[in-house]
Amino acid sequence: MSAYLRLRAVPPPALRNSSTWLERLFEGDSETVRRYRDQERIYTGARPHPPAQNRPQTQVVLGGRPVFRADRHRPPLLVLTAAQVRRVSRYLARADFDALWDFARDALLPRYGGVREEPGTWRAFAVAHQELTAFYTRTAECGDAVVKWVPEE
Repeated sequence: MSAYLRLRAVPPPALRNSSTWLERLFEGDSETVRRYRDQERIYTGARPHPPAQNRPQTQVVLGGRPVFRADRHRPPLLVLTAAQVRRVSRYLARADFDALWDFARDALLPRYGGVREEPGTWRAFAVAHQELTAFYTRTAECGDAVVKWVPEE
């Protein structure tokens, strides 16, 4: 699975359980939208040191409560509560990126030019990891929830 992930921090009192309202969060606001292709492979299934409780790594990219759209053939939007955001933030702050990379590299390298391109591929995923960590850290500090959109490819 490959995904372009778009994220938006939202104060919990402002959240609505409406896919139309949630989709509008992403209109014309490119500064708060991030796109991460294949980043879910870094976090799913790996057990970085130290191991995290409640496996928040599965929520970093693709986790959250689904808010289904009127067109059920489109993927749902996902919402992480402020408490879940704090857990993900703590996980990312403690995660050993090199351990995560070692777990995912064999699945990722063939998609990005193989072993010859590993330094550049590693760097791109490390930067994305840093961006996600910074996003979740800021969002947790503000006590906000996160809305995710994994657009159709």
